[in-house]
Amino acid sequence: MPSAEDMANTDSAATLAARIRRKEVSPVEVLDAAIARIEAHNPKINALIIFGFDEARSAAKAAEAAIMRGEPLGAFHGVPIAMKDCFDYKPGWVTTFGGIRALKNYVVDTYCTFVERMEQAGAIVVGKTNSPVFGFRGTCDNYLFGPSRNPFDLTKNTGGSSGGSAGAVAAGLLPLCEGTDGGGSIRIPSSWCGVYGLKPSFGRVPLVTRPEAFGGTVPFIFEGPITRTVEDAALAMTVLAGYDSRDPYSIEGKVDFMGALRAPVAGKRIAYTRDYGIFPVDRRVVAVVDKSVAAFEEAGAHVEEVEIGLRRSQRELSDLWCRFVAPKQVAALEGFKRDGIDLARDHRDDFPPEFWHWDEIGRKLTVTQFIADQEIRTEVLDALRSVLDRYDLLVSPTLACLAADNSADGNTLGPAEIEGESIDRLIGWCMTYLINFIGYPAASVPAGLAENGMPVGMQIVGRRYADSDVIAASAAFERLRPWMDSYRLCRL
Repeated sequence: MPSAEDMANTDSAATLAARIRRKEVSPVEVLDAAIARIEAHNPKINALIIFGFDEARSAAKAAEAAIMRGEPLGAFHGVPIAMKDCFDYKPGWVTTFGGIRALKNYVVDTYCTFVERMEQAGAIVVGKTNSPVFGFRGTCDNYLFGPSRNPFDLTKNTGGSSGGSAGAVAAGLLPLCEGTDGGGSIRIPSSWCGVYGLKPSFGRVPLVTRPEAFGGTVPFIFEGPITRTVEDAALAMTVLAGYDSRDPYSIEGKVDFMGALRAPVAGKRIAYTRDYGIFPVDRRVVAVVDKSVAAFEEAGAHVEEVEIGLRRSQRELSDLWCRFVAPKQVAALEGFKRDGIDLARDHRDDFPPEFWHWDEIGRKLTVTQFIADQEIRTEVLDALRSVLDRYDLLVSPTLACLAADNSADGNTLGPAEIEGESIDRLIGWCMTYLINFIGYPAASVPAGLAENGMPVGMQIVGRRYADSDVIAASAAFERLRPWMDSYRLCRL
């Protein structure tokens, strides 16, 4: 039987799936190794917070029996994964919506797309990963489970909202975990934890939401993979992508995600910005990304610094993102109230004060304000679109700062200022939410380690529906600047 440490250090999800198909290892052995590593190391990082080991063991035995019977096998047959604990569901599983104490036993009997399609491809869900309340911030902490701790430095946060997923992957607990992304929640923790996070084009992966099927557009919301390798993310996309009539925005058409891994980037025109012209950025972050972006020129691409031309300040735009998200949080509270759980009245202390600040704003927003906000969003679209009309890709740091210190009170926030400039502590340091305004594909690749040993991410943004270009650029960068050895620096 392979050891938990050997699998964590050598086997990607794609490798594990191939070894299982060749009968070199069994799904039961793979699962046992994953559980052993989770039990040994998860208490240190608090990445997984809900466990389904018994159900997973039954699934692994069934997966092994299917192999012995010679049945057709899915792309992830027998591979252990985890789902996020936010607006992410599997029938019979508890969903706390990001560590809300009143919902510690709340069960939703439906599937999210990620779990539904990954299980159809043979993957085995072993647990759920930590998230902040309703995913409404760029850090990962809550009053029920506490913060997720960064495997590179346990005093630091993983980032959020898919922070438990990114931490679990960085630590080698699992090769692939679910991320969801309404403002950067796949790319933010991927940056801080030094893993690969892919946010596909809007509509590429169906977002099935009920009772309101049209809620994933303001801003655009996504499901996608968090992995250690670009290949694993591409393989996940072959499973996750595809039309679903339940999602009114789901798009048809096939993309050769695996073929994109080998696509050349020579001749591509790449726009580079350190700060989008508006963000204060930690000079340690800039130093890493300035060096890393040169890899694209080594691959034969042409890299050119550009002016983005945004007309609003970073504070105006982070507030805009919060105003877009606030009504969704109000609607969620009202939905629980209709089900007999009045969170605002009876469980107010389950939520951090920043949540209630934006809840009040969300309840007072007018249609006139919403239309005005959509006009500002259009300005962002036009600025970014005009760059990507001239260039194939847009590259920048993923985040403006390095991983924040964890708080002891369940309410970890980002920095209050960077390089002397004040920013919003929920998401103002995240150069990711701009892309959620427009719905284009984007990824965070591990760019390297800063002088303090913490990971720095580099964001790659493609044209609308050009997911293949983002994967191709990510894979080219991975070949020239491989990052797998960095995980040996995790302090577990």
